[in-house]
Amino acid sequence: MDSGHRVHGTLAAAVTPLTGADGTIDGDGIGAVVDFYAQAGLDGILALGTTGEGILLSLDERRAAADEFVTSAHHRLAVVVHCGAQTTHDTAVLAEHAASHGAAGVAVIPPPYFALDPGAIWRHLDTAADACAPLPFYVYEFAARSGYAVPVEVVQRLQSTAPNLAGLKVSDSPFDRVKPYLIAGLDVFIGAEGLISQGLESGAAGAVSGLAAALPELTLEAVRSGSAEASARAARVRSTIEPFPFQSALKFILQRRGVPIEDAVRPPLRTLDDEERDALRVLIDDPSGEIAPLLAA
Repeated sequence: MDSGHRVHGTLAAAVTPLTGADGTIDGDGIGAVVDFYAQAGLDGILALGTTGEGILLSLDERRAAADEFVTSAHHRLAVVVHCGAQTTHDTAVLAEHAASHGAAGVAVIPPPYFALDPGAIWRHLDTAADACAPLPFYVYEFAARSGYAVPVEVVQRLQSTAPNLAGLKVSDSPFDRVKPYLIAGLDVFIGAEGLISQGLESGAAGAVSGLAAALPELTLEAVRSGSAEASARAARVRSTIEPFPFQSALKFILQRRGVPIEDAVRPPLRTLDDEERDALRVLIDDPSGEIAPLLAA
């Protein structure tokens, strides 16, 4: 695989704009958020991941949304499509679709619920990588969501069986849980904003950030400067948002930044209630806080 075509730098873990109580996909909204991300100077996006609610959408919805993200990007941004699903069959179907419809890469988190042994995890990921080959393939390691960590030996085995394995997005913390995945020859993207500086110092290729879905300036500064201070600032801001329903809160902030989307989400996730909207509005408009200057810029 040509390393010149690998994803790099700072990616937003994009929200998926939805509309209505049931969370119908908003195609125009996808175009609007992609425009926002491109104008912010991001290098790319991870579409339909945890922040993007992909696991809650049907296969048809995920394919349609992936197409909308790629089309809207117009090659301004690298679009990596998260294709992790509960079954290997569905994961491979999504990965093949992403590869044939212009995605820059495919990322897959292993299936939750069942306790899979290393052989089953490898087989699942290897099948997904083969389905999108030769497109760059990324393992999405997030033990808090999948329910288990991908064993390092599984990643090493994939290096020998999946020629298109390009790297990983690692959303674990603390850094001791990230470090084993910093394997020679693989591009690792840090998911926890507070660990970006440590990750870069240890050879990470960049970050894929949920915070960047609404406040990309903070993650861009953390990656571009590499400073511990910038990483800590991004982590502080994220910690102020996380007490709210996260996906809805990010969409609310995007609204406040002029992006024409709703703060709707796909149930069983829930939207902000009126009291939470008022509280979040006060938080982000506080002139003494770290968010208001970004919204005013």
